[in-house]
Amino acid sequence: MRNDPASTATAVLARVGGPANVTSVTHCMTRLRLALADPAAADERALRAVPGVLGVVAAGTDWQIVLGPGAVDAVTAAVTTAVTTAPARPASAPAPAPGAGPATDSGAGPDGGTADQEARAAGQGALVKERLRRRDATPFKAALRRVANVFVPLIPALIGCGILAGLNGLLLNAGLLPGLTPALSAIASAFMALIAVFVGVNTAKEFGGTPVLGGAVAAVVVYPGVAKVTAFGVHLAPGQGGVLGALAAAFLATRVEKWCRGRVPGALDVLLTPTVTVLVPGLVTLYGLMYAAGAVATATGTAANWLLTTTGAVAGLVLGALFLPLVMLGLHQALIPLHATLIDQQGYTVLLPLLAMAGAGQVGAALAVYVRLRHDVPLRTTIRSALPAGLLGVGEPLIYGVSLPLGRPFLTACAGGAAGGAFVGFFAMLGTEVGATAIGPSGWALFPLLTGNRGPGAAVAVYGGGLLTGYAVGFAATYLFGFTHRPRTPADA
Repeated sequence: MRNDPASTATAVLARVGGPANVTSVTHCMTRLRLALADPAAADERALRAVPGVLGVVAAGTDWQIVLGPGAVDAVTAAVTTAVTTAPARPASAPAPAPGAGPATDSGAGPDGGTADQEARAAGQGALVKERLRRRDATPFKAALRRVANVFVPLIPALIGCGILAGLNGLLLNAGLLPGLTPALSAIASAFMALIAVFVGVNTAKEFGGTPVLGGAVAAVVVYPGVAKVTAFGVHLAPGQGGVLGALAAAFLATRVEKWCRGRVPGALDVLLTPTVTVLVPGLVTLYGLMYAAGAVATATGTAANWLLTTTGAVAGLVLGALFLPLVMLGLHQALIPLHATLIDQQGYTVLLPLLAMAGAGQVGAALAVYVRLRHDVPLRTTIRSALPAGLLGVGEPLIYGVSLPLGRPFLTACAGGAAGGAFVGFFAMLGTEVGATAIGPSGWALFPLLTGNRGPGAAVAVYGGGLLTGYAVGFAATYLFGFTHRPRTPADA
């Protein structure tokens, strides 16, 4: 039975300190992402127990609640409504402890009795929770999460335009609907042509600047007129540096804007701050960032191709094995700039098909659990409901609902992903690259977007072989080594 989105939203908000404790609400394909003013006010254990919540990834003020595809959209809408209509918490009022009722003096003696002792104990508990959370929120993880926050809102457009690009490619190859393909090409390509602007807007929003100013500076990267600008003795090319240049330009714009806000007199702020914020980062972008980001992008593409052609099987094994832990930590979206850079350079990203093998290992592991634990009806029901999403490349329901709670099956799923990645990487060493023309789907949903240096037919064959390898190894490893003891049967009773 499907959980009511409004009830789920209410339960989630009650366990993160209430609507007033939420400062922003976003979501991706499977996760509700909340920024909390006071993380100590949230109760992670109680949040995990909410029906419909598959998992929680908490790091400082950034909380990700895994709800699964479909459900996340409805719950996010209900949470957004509750947050925007809730009265703000007074700045002087501390956040209530999760599950705490109204404050009362009952039981307090003249020496600061039971109520004061409980308050002090609650305060100590909150401090311990916050220390543990800060220890987990390392600067590196925090930086990756902020980069991910820039790109997560772009995922729906990336998926939609990617699917259309794949459909358009199929029509072109088949020679069908020649009157429609130019229109489909324009619709599918327009977003990618201007993605730098959207990256600039989201970067400024994430780092505390004015979104439209971040977009204005990032737009310099893709403006055709930059071809007339000479930097380091060469003419710039529109789009040089891609999303990396746009990200750096917009981040610089937020720093300049904040510097101006604290120094420009109020009467001149409306004129000078936007002008300086666009001018200074714009010049730095033209005469430094675009060239530098272009060099980094070129090096990224060269390194990826070298890695696959020389150590393809090993590289595929490592990438396939490590991707599920990245998904578990919510850091996988930080790879989007690398995919976008590779697509901009060579028309496809060779990393996405390799990473997609992790999902194949997860599916194989889930099937093995389904077979071995045939008397565990609730778990088998969870697997049946989550498996279709897993086959389409959405792994969180299987991760948080099946393999991670069981422990060993998560590791054996990683083994399946490693085997699939090694399979695809091995063929890259032999000269057959497999790439995806767009970012977003994986699993079976990636087939329409596949291409490579030997055409889509070879890419589909290698990718399909990798999926089958991931399924098989994930299943076998989990069936043989995924359990510490033999599953109980009715004969054991």
